Amino acid sequence: MTTQVRASHILVTKEDDANRIKKRIADGEDFAAVAKRFSSCPSKKNGGDLGWFGKGQMVPEFETAAFAAEQGAVIGPVKTQFGYHIIKVTGKK
Repeated sequence: MTTQVRASHILVTKEDDANRIKKRIADGEDFAAVAKRFSSCPSKKNGGDLGWFGKGQMVPEFETAAFAAEQGAVIGPVKTQFGYHIIKVTGKK
C-alpha cells in the first residue's frame, strides 16, 4: 500500500495550454524545464517539484490522479479549483 507520493506538476489556467504542454513533454522536452517556463505555481522554481505528500494533503482531484498513476508517468490535464495540472509522479513509498 502506497502511503506517500512524490510528484511534480505544471499548473496553467486553460485546458488547451495543459494539452500543449503535455505534448511538449511527450515529445521529449524536460519536465522541470517546461515547468519553470510555463507553470503558474510557485513550485516552478523547483521544476514543479511538490515533494512527498500523503493522503489528505492535496485537493482530492490531484491526490486521486497522483496516487493512481505509475511512478514515472506524466498524466493530465487534471482539473482542480486552481486550474489544470500536468503531473509527473516521481516517487512512491
